[in-house]
Amino acid sequence: MKEEEMELTVGSKYVIYSASSDKEAMVTSGTFVGYTYIGKEEGGICIKMDESHGTKKGLIRIIPISMILAIDVIERKRRRGRKKKEEATHYFS
Repeated sequence: MKEEEMELTVGSKYVIYSASSDKEAMVTSGTFVGYTYIGKEEGGICIKMDESHGTKKGLIRIIPISMILAIDVIERKRRRGRKKKEEATHYFS
């Protein structure tokens, strides 16, 4: 079976588990809308929250990359116009 590259794509739906100040992970469910920077060095992902967040539905939550514990892929959209072989443009550690 051929291994497929995975990347976050705009329009895809995810559940993100991230570290919080509580004992349990913060859970964010919604649609990925892009990346952003927090300050000069820290990157983050932007999630448009879904109905599971009640009155926060439709708001954008920014989750710092360093705080992400796990990501569940709910619905995946493919990128359009992508070259067959492309080098990764973002590296996070």
